[in-house]
Amino acid sequence: MNTKYIDLIDQSFYFPQEEFFLEDNALQFHGINLMALIEQYGAPLKFTYLPQISNNIQRAKSWFAEAFAKHNYNATYNYCYCTKSSHFKHVLDEGLKNDIHIETSSAFDIDIVNNLKKEGKITDKTFVISNGFKREQYVNNIADLINGGHQNCIPIIDNYEELDLLTEAIKGKFKVGIRIASEEEPKFEFYTSRLGIGYKNIVPFYKNQIQDNAQVELKMLHFFINTGIRDNAYYWNELTKCLKVYTALKKICPSLDSLNIGGGFPIKNSLAFDFDYAYMVDEIVNQIKAVCEEEEVDVPHIFTEFGSFTVGESGGAIYKVLYQKQQNDREKWNMINSSFITTLPDSWAINKRFIMLPINRWQDTYERVLLGGLTCDSDDYYNSEQHVNAIYLPKYHKDKPLYIGFFNTGAYQETIGGFGGLQHCLIPSPKHILIQRDNNGNLTTKVFAEQQKSEDLLNILGY
Repeated sequence: MNTKYIDLIDQSFYFPQEEFFLEDNALQFHGINLMALIEQYGAPLKFTYLPQISNNIQRAKSWFAEAFAKHNYNATYNYCYCTKSSHFKHVLDEGLKNDIHIETSSAFDIDIVNNLKKEGKITDKTFVISNGFKREQYVNNIADLINGGHQNCIPIIDNYEELDLLTEAIKGKFKVGIRIASEEEPKFEFYTSRLGIGYKNIVPFYKNQIQDNAQVELKMLHFFINTGIRDNAYYWNELTKCLKVYTALKKICPSLDSLNIGGGFPIKNSLAFDFDYAYMVDEIVNQIKAVCEEEEVDVPHIFTEFGSFTVGESGGAIYKVLYQKQQNDREKWNMINSSFITTLPDSWAINKRFIMLPINRWQDTYERVLLGGLTCDSDDYYNSEQHVNAIYLPKYHKDKPLYIGFFNTGAYQETIGGFGGLQHCLIPSPKHILIQRDNNGNLTTKVFAEQQKSEDLLNILGY
C-alpha cells in the first residue's frame, strides 16, 4: 500500500512544482533548503524570499506587453505596488528595482514616499496614486508632495468633499482621478462599495466640480471590485459598465487618458491552484480596446495596483509541532510552537487559505490532524475549513521532530498581526529572515528582526 506522505501528495497533485520540490527527503521552496534554514535560525520562523517580488512584477509586465502587442494597443502600462499589502522597506526596495510606481492608502504612506525620494529610489516622475478616504493629515501630506514638485501624485477622489479640501491645500494646478463605487456581487455582504462615487454620479460630479475648475485636471478613472479579477460574468459585466463610464467621460473631458483597474490578481493558495493570468490580461486589454473603438475614443493608459500578487508569494512561516493531543476517538491536535491568530491572522479572521506542507519526513506514513496554536483562545486553530479539505501530515512521533511550513503568506499578515507590538496571550512574534540571491545566483540570508523578548512586551505594557 502507498501509505507515505509523499504518496499522498503524488496521488493528489502534480508534484514537484516550480517552487516546491524534494531534496534529501526535505522540502525545498524556490531552491531554499528549509531544513538548513531551520537548523541555522530555529523555529518558529518567518521569512521573505525577495526575488519572488521581482519575479511576479516581471511576469505581470510581460503579460501586458504581450497583450498590447497582440491587440495593437497604443498606450502605456504602469505597474503600481499597493503599499498596504506590506510596507516594509525591503519589500519596496526590491519592488522598485523593476521600474514600478506606488499606490498609497493613508497619510503615513506619503512619509514613506518622501523617504524613498530622499534615497533616490523614486523621482518626481514616479506615479503616486493616492487612494483611500482622505482627511486632514492625508490631504496635507498629499498637498505637500504636490507643492514640492511631485506632479505625478494623483489623488483619487473618494467622496464629494475631497476635491474642495485638496484645492484649498494645493497651490496651482494638479491632477486627480475618480474612483467608481463598484456594485458588488448579489451574494456579497453589501451591494455598493463604500469607496468612491456611484456609476451614475461620475459624469455629473465631473461637470459640477471639475469641468470649470481651472486648477484641476482629471486624468484617471479608477475601478476595483472587492472580489478581485476573476473570469466570471460578474467581473466582465462590471468592467463593461466601467468602460461605458470611461468613454462617456472621455468624450467631454479630453484630459482623461488613464484607466486604473486596481488590484485583485489571486495568488497560489493550493498545490491545485490554476489561474490563467495571461488569458485574463489579454481579455481585459481586448475588451478595453473594443469598447473604446465602438465609442470612438482613444484607448487609455492602463494602471494596476497589485499588492498581494506582488508580495504574497514571497513570504512563508515555519513552525515546529510540539506535541499531539488526542481529544476524542477521531480528533488529533498537533500543537505548533506559535499562534495562528498572531502570525497568520487571516487564517483566523477570514478563513484564508495558505499552502501548508511538512518540511521534513515526507517518507513517513501520514495521519489526519487538526492544527492548534499556543494561545488559550478557542479560535487559535487551522483546520479543514481554512484548508478546504482534511489536513494530513506525517505521523507524530515524540522523538522525530516534525516541522511544517505555510507558504505565500507575504501580504498583510505582519501589519494585521501588529508587527513588533503586543500579541495575543503575549505569544512573541517569531524571528524574521530575509532571503536574497546574489549576482551569482547564490542564496544569502540575514536576520531582519529577532523573536520578541519578554522585556519588549512588558515595556509596551508599561511595566
